Amino acid sequence: MARIAGVDLPNKHVNIALTYVFGVGRSSADEICQKARIDPHRLINDLSPEELNTLRQLIESDYKVEGRLRTEVALNIKRLMDIGCYRGLRHRKGLPLRGQRTRTNARTRKGKKKTVAGKKK
Repeated sequence: MARIAGVDLPNKHVNIALTYVFGVGRSSADEICQKARIDPHRLINDLSPEELNTLRQLIESDYKVEGRLRTEVALNIKRLMDIGCYRGLRHRKGLPLRGQRTRTNARTRKGKKKTVAGKKK
């Protein structure tokens, strides 16, 4: 099993397998294959050690992936919270940031429903 950026890649087409690395999407994976001159439709297990090494070096040098990217994203969110901007406040409260409604839905951000007792007459 091939290992790139600390991630075990499954035996799938190269352009699909590369998306298992955090920070590499479909377009980035196609771009990486093109730069490394590797057919994106070959299987990962069919690649030679030299080709895997080329992929490894290319990703390491040109792309911010896995730990470095996660750290940067976390620091960006922390910065928003520290300066107290609208997006930072929404992060702090665990609510949606991009204008979605919260009266209904938004369960992914808000978490499990907390029932409030109805008003008694």
